[in-house]
Amino acid sequence: MRLTATLALLLVPFASHAATPPASPEVAAFAARTVEANCAADAPGMAVLLARGDEVIYRGACGRASLELGVPLSADHVFRTGSVTKQFAAAGVLKLAEDGRLSLSDPLSKFVPGYPGGDRITVEMLLNHTSGIRSYTDMPEVMAGGSIMQDLGTAQLVDVFKAQAPDFAPGEGWHYNNSGYVLVGAVIEAASGKPWHAHLDEVFFKPLGMAHTGYGNEADAVIPGHVGGYTRNGERWARARHLSMTQPHAAGALVSTVDDLHKWNRALHGGGLLREDSYRAMVTPRGKAAEHDYGFGISVGTLRGQPQLQHGGGIFGFSSYLLYLPGDDVTVAVLYNADAGRPGMLGTGRLANLLAAQAIGRPYPDKKAIEVEADALSHYEGVYRIDQDAVRVLRVKDGVLTSQRTGGLAHALIPVAKDTFLFEEGYSRIVFERDAAGEVAAMRFFPEDEGEGELVPRSGEPLPAARTGLQLSREALERIVGEYAIGSMVLKVFLDGDTPRTQLTGQPAFEIFAESPSKFFLTVVDATLVFAPETGAAETVTLRQGGRETVFARTD
Repeated sequence: MRLTATLALLLVPFASHAATPPASPEVAAFAARTVEANCAADAPGMAVLLARGDEVIYRGACGRASLELGVPLSADHVFRTGSVTKQFAAAGVLKLAEDGRLSLSDPLSKFVPGYPGGDRITVEMLLNHTSGIRSYTDMPEVMAGGSIMQDLGTAQLVDVFKAQAPDFAPGEGWHYNNSGYVLVGAVIEAASGKPWHAHLDEVFFKPLGMAHTGYGNEADAVIPGHVGGYTRNGERWARARHLSMTQPHAAGALVSTVDDLHKWNRALHGGGLLREDSYRAMVTPRGKAAEHDYGFGISVGTLRGQPQLQHGGGIFGFSSYLLYLPGDDVTVAVLYNADAGRPGMLGTGRLANLLAAQAIGRPYPDKKAIEVEADALSHYEGVYRIDQDAVRVLRVKDGVLTSQRTGGLAHALIPVAKDTFLFEEGYSRIVFERDAAGEVAAMRFFPEDEGEGELVPRSGEPLPAARTGLQLSREALERIVGEYAIGSMVLKVFLDGDTPRTQLTGQPAFEIFAESPSKFFLTVVDATLVFAPETGAAETVTLRQGGRETVFARTD
């Protein structure tokens, strides 16, 4: 699938502007219904634009721009874009390369003299996350403390992470890396002689008429039309945690509107911004980045079998997604003024995919359930082994067949045809395969309902036993209550009455169950939380999930 997508992109380096069918009123109506159903009138909301070429099929918004004042959200409003910023910065570097002011093979040390190991790190490695440099947003001491609120210049921000040991040797691995894009900004500044955002404004935003796109540092000046950003505090909305917008830098500090993002897609993918060879380099993953479908500030893949280019963004108080389908010349831009959703709400990426699929006439299948007897559902229960370290466990809970991958959430499955189930959340599909005796022997898993599917055999292993919890005193529970963070991810632990719950940035809150005063587990996901120290107020919590351990440090 990965090879097919890459080849397709090489064959369509810029959007083809051949005659396309006019947008049907049904697509616009579908978009309007879907967006409206995804919002609540008294909650943060989304601005959404769906277009084919220059033709805007749908443009609208739902929810609130300000919860305090009850101001409705408009498609004209300005949002923080988070990591969607990266493609602008990457294009800025490519433009400088076209002008002969740098080469992608230049060492980092040419632009940031004295950077440790900078002679072995190239500009290209910064662009595609293969430099090995430690991402400062993975450093708890940065994100958990107050330093993220400080205004820092480029050199000061580089000083935050430059002494950190690398994750791997340059070019020998891949890890999504915000430090790398801070250094992309530093390269732009050294090569252009201007602040990174001023260079982008000069070569892109002003010429393209992107009047509402630019540096999001509100400490410099008020940004007209800028909406407030929110987060979830248990079951309630709260103002997002503060950070200085100097710190996301070229990794995530731009603001924009859905209209400006449409203009950007038209220029970038339509051939009016970069030379063809530059553009091809941007959207064609190479080296270790190819294993992760990542170009320069853009991810590649497929949507309903068609090549897709996209990138999402998440920053305190905001989420974003910008999608492009080269073959059909379709753009979807979604901007959301919160960093967490309500239960049952579609995220920015899922909403964008849903609208894009509808626009190209390949909608996702209808999740209309057929009747299946409870006894028949039990025939699908079992352990399906993916590899040595991961399985997918299927079991019936409360009359519903569920699927849970090692370390993942337990997802409800909807029967839509014989031996065929759709995931209640998202678009993935499972089709069961039977042996000669008619017994279920394997499943074929279609992630996001794409490709030929992954065949996963039924292993015959017994279903894992359900975990049971202990009843702890309120005092024992109160010691773990608080906020813990690593990078931009915040894990909240709070009490809902006497029930302990946890909530990770961008996710709903889930109940947790005690196995001991310091060890808790979740039932909706295969995960464990371990609090330390074992007495007194907890200072850290370690999330064990999918064979990995992630340590969050207390911030409150």
